[in-house]
Amino acid sequence: MKIVPRTLLLALAAVVLIVPVRAEEHDAIKPVPRDGNWMKRHEAMNARVKEGNVDLVFIGDSITQGWEGRGKEVWQKFYDKRNAVNLGIGGDRTQHVIWRLDNGNLEGISPKLAVIMIGTNNSGTNTPEQIADGTTAIVKQLRTKTPQTKILVLGVFPRGESPADPKRQVNEKTNAIVSKLADGEHVFYLDFGKNFLQDDGTLTREIMPDLLHLNEQSYAIWAESIEPMVVKLMGE
Repeated sequence: MKIVPRTLLLALAAVVLIVPVRAEEHDAIKPVPRDGNWMKRHEAMNARVKEGNVDLVFIGDSITQGWEGRGKEVWQKFYDKRNAVNLGIGGDRTQHVIWRLDNGNLEGISPKLAVIMIGTNNSGTNTPEQIADGTTAIVKQLRTKTPQTKILVLGVFPRGESPADPKRQVNEKTNAIVSKLADGEHVFYLDFGKNFLQDDGTLTREIMPDLLHLNEQSYAIWAESIEPMVVKLMGE
C-alpha cells in the first residue's frame, strides 16, 4: 500500500478548512420558474408592466395575489388611484420571485415604491437564515434594477392559531433577520403582524379563515397598517 506523505495530508486538510460553505448552496436563493398557470400569470404581469404607468408594486405570493380576490374592494379604495400593480403569485417562494424579477416583472418601470411580503411558503423547508437570504436577494434585485424605487419590506404575517405554531415561529425568526435590511434611505421595514392577532397572540378564523390567507377584514388591516408609510415613501 502506498503511503501518502504527511506533508501532503496536512496540505489537503488546510484546503478543506479554508474553503467556505457557499450561501448559494440552499434553494431559497436559486432562481427557478414554475409552469402551467404560474407562467401564464407571470407573462400577464410582464405585459402589464410593459404598458408603463406603474408607481407602486406589491411583490409576493398568494397572500399578495389575494388583493385581486377577497382584497379587491380594499385595493380599489387604497391603490387604484396610485397606479399600483399586483406582482403576487400563489405558492411562490423566494426563489420564484427572484426568477420573476430577472425575467420581466420589472422591465422598463421605475415605481416610486415596492412593497415586499414573501417567505411564508419557505417556512416548511428552509431555515429563517435561508429565507432571509432569499428576501435579501430580492431587495438587491430591486436596488439594482430600479435604484430610484423605495422598498418597503414587510414582516412575514403570522400564521397558525397559536404562537407555538412551528411555521409561525420560523416566520418570526426570519423577520428578526430581515428587519436588519432597513437602511432608512432606500430600504424600510415594517412588521404589523400583531394587528392580526388577539391579545394573547392567537390568530382567529374571523381574521384568516384558514389561519394563513386573508379575508376582506384582514386586507383592510393590511392597507390601514401600511398607509402612513405608503404616503411617506411615495412622497404624497
